[in-house]
Amino acid sequence: MADEQQKPGIEIAERAEQATSRPRMFQVVLHNDDYTTMDFVVEVLEHVFLKSPAEAFRIMMEVHRNGRGVGGVYPHEIAETKSALVQSLARERGFPLQTSVEEA
Repeated sequence: MADEQQKPGIEIAERAEQATSRPRMFQVVLHNDDYTTMDFVVEVLEHVFLKSPAEAFRIMMEVHRNGRGVGGVYPHEIAETKSALVQSLARERGFPLQTSVEEA
């Protein structure tokens, strides 16, 4: 009985391919103000957004010169979490740093 035969009336179900798509991405934007120190913005960019010191400095200068700069681009829930973390850290240190989450 080495030969296995299909029994009549038994069908093999095939799985239909499911289309997957990438999640929409959102950017966390840091906004300039007259009170938050440049050092604190660099610190946030390095620790929350995992930027190198050079990249953190470049983004901080963009915030300073243009009034806003992008800390990073993430799926919505991660972007919201990072935005809330930045604002929480700023409040703990007494800074009014504002962030927003915008579709990328």
